[in-house]
Amino acid sequence: MIPRGTILAGTITVPDLADAIAAWRGVLGLLPCDEGVVDAGLAASWGAPACAGRRFATLRPASGAPFRIRLVEQPAHPDFVPTTTYGWAAYELTVEDVFGWPRRLAGSAFEIIGPPRTIANMEPAFIPMQVLGPGREMVYLNEVVGTMPGFDLPRAACPVDKAFIVVLAARDRAASVRWYVEALGLEESATFTIPYTMINRAFGLPADHQTTLTMVASGTMPVVEVDDYPQGVAERPRHAGMLPPGNAMVTLAVPGLDDCRVEWLAEPARRAGAPYEGRRAGTTRGLAGELVELVEVGG
Repeated sequence: MIPRGTILAGTITVPDLADAIAAWRGVLGLLPCDEGVVDAGLAASWGAPACAGRRFATLRPASGAPFRIRLVEQPAHPDFVPTTTYGWAAYELTVEDVFGWPRRLAGSAFEIIGPPRTIANMEPAFIPMQVLGPGREMVYLNEVVGTMPGFDLPRAACPVDKAFIVVLAARDRAASVRWYVEALGLEESATFTIPYTMINRAFGLPADHQTTLTMVASGTMPVVEVDDYPQGVAERPRHAGMLPPGNAMVTLAVPGLDDCRVEWLAEPARRAGAPYEGRRAGTTRGLAGELVELVEVGG
């Protein structure tokens, strides 16, 4: 059984699908499992009707974990700057040998933004690094090296494995946490205050500037990290009728769609292919404008 809150997919918009597949497959080692064009019904369910007919590909980790990266081809937006807008800020993936990744990524389509380093107040549980991909998507590569009280951190079973957590840049951290709890039946978990390098760099803040974040979980499984953002954050620019640029949408498992307290962008329907596998799915928006696709897995 797939537990409530399992991260089934992270959707990314890319300007050149072939280049993005080459990067995610050839560099990070994910395996292609589906490719085609977005049908009109699916595009409408995302609130992105202009994505109908656009090419997509989905890839999976070699471990066989029920997680997919979905790449959707659409034009880059000239005003999009990662880590400066509301919505999905990053997808964090669990990896092996994080200190070896800078060498492996050298000269690739992945730009290293933050080398591997420990995080104050969170050590020695995991060691992250941060990269930007070919669609200007922010990806954290995290090696789990210890334990964190209250969490079952996912250890990698292949070089780049399933999602560790997904990161939300919130308008109102407390309100967004409540939304995930009340709308989707997840649980508020630990809150941390740390010097957040990516945020401080993006907004020109001192290196010791502190950011507060709250983990939303399903039992001991981390699901969403909800981050406070400083003054100067903006709405994410997007092409009319298309997905948000970069980290565009997150797909989560829920036992039943009818129990979710959300407003659907379109009536949920059964969908073929990964990550749906014939199950019902629907998409809603969270309080930061983020697209949250929900797949009914029973249980």
